[in-house]
Amino acid sequence: MNRSKLSVWVLTFAVSTPLHAAIAHSSLAVCTRSATLLVCEDSKGSYYSVRTDGSDFHLRGYDSVTRRLWAQTNSRYGQMTFFTGLASDGEAWVGYSRRVGWTTLNRVSSSSGQRFNLHCSLIGGCR
Repeated sequence: MNRSKLSVWVLTFAVSTPLHAAIAHSSLAVCTRSATLLVCEDSKGSYYSVRTDGSDFHLRGYDSVTRRLWAQTNSRYGQMTFFTGLASDGEAWVGYSRRVGWTTLNRVSSSSGQRFNLHCSLIGGCR
């Protein structure tokens, strides 16, 4: 379920991105950011944006490999973030992300019946 993993990665990336994100390496995404908006595009034509509105994040994107548009809304309550998403092919997903110290625990369920857990830490990366 790489599509939903991308969404979780976007959430993790958006929360930790510095105010001036500009990456010049051709295999990575090139990003620009204002106070409330982050916009990134990679060398393959995929793109996404993250807009903040208080404790809510609104994500939209396009996956050039699958040719899918997608949107996701995240709402943060303390150390918990709940999210729901919808793709242009009708797939929907829901999940949550919980911070525990330097680790983020993510759980996602998709309308296609797939589920996964993703554990990310600053030291060990994601698994």
